[in-house]
Amino acid sequence: MQLSRPVRRALLVVHVAVSVSWLGLTAGLLTLGIAGFTAGSTETAVAAYRAMGVLTDVLVLPVAAASLASGVALSLGTHWGLARYRWVLTKFWWTLLAVGLTLLALRPGIAGLAAAAAAGRPTPDPGVLVAPAVASALYLFLTTISVLKPWGRTRRGGRPRGARSAGNRERVGAPS
Repeated sequence: MQLSRPVRRALLVVHVAVSVSWLGLTAGLLTLGIAGFTAGSTETAVAAYRAMGVLTDVLVLPVAAASLASGVALSLGTHWGLARYRWVLTKFWWTLLAVGLTLLALRPGIAGLAAAAAAGRPTPDPGVLVAPAVASALYLFLTTISVLKPWGRTRRGGRPRGARSAGNRERVGAPS
């Protein structure tokens, strides 16, 4: 099923906007994590960790899910397909993993940190820096492969149509 041009363009805008937002959110979480981890005062650490909690509770998961959903819709509604090109398949699996880790690890970890901060005992945990740093690097990688589109087709994607038809003409002796 091919999306109409206006629908494809609108979906592409949504996908780029939410994907870049996800990258920005993780950069913001990293910044807040650094501020909380290196804070000289308990008040600064509490404020940073509470802000991280608000961002993860309100924005991160919906933005991550919107990125995944819009990417899948674009792949299924365009010539790229979900399993035709290695870069699309790579983006899908890494995004799926990132959404899962956001749900199962990042949100609960930051929620615990924010709860401890709200109770007045902020705990400096290096994990508060590692998770957003790794996530930011991953989203930058996914953005890069979206732009560069490396690695060609998968086995399921087959050869380009032009190459297949040229090969058929040569076999049957038809003029090219």
